[in-house]
Amino acid sequence: MSNNNSGRFIGGLMLGATIGALTGLLVAPRTGRETRQILKKSANALPELAEDLSTSVQIQADRISTTALRNWDDTLDRLKEAIAAGIEASVRDRQVIRNQEVEEESDSEILPQEADT
Repeated sequence: MSNNNSGRFIGGLMLGATIGALTGLLVAPRTGRETRQILKKSANALPELAEDLSTSVQIQADRISTTALRNWDDTLDRLKEAIAAGIEASVRDRQVIRNQEVEEESDSEILPQEADT
């Protein structure tokens, strides 16, 4: 989760810095010509800023994807273990039931013989 929060923080920081810079340029007491030159320089820097932001977002997405895959693999392993344990328990219970049935059958065969003696 901290990776996700740090990515959001970095993205928000970049966006806030850009908005702050543009606002500062627009309200600064400069001539129109000076302001246009500064805006032109800022506009030329936007592709680089967008590329940096894109790279940051991609890195965060890769981290999240890796974490999600790791969590999925762990969950799948636990599920396989639980299914195997369930199958083992079912086999043991089936053997216990069969043994009880065999004992009941042998008891029922012994009882009539005892009655004859």
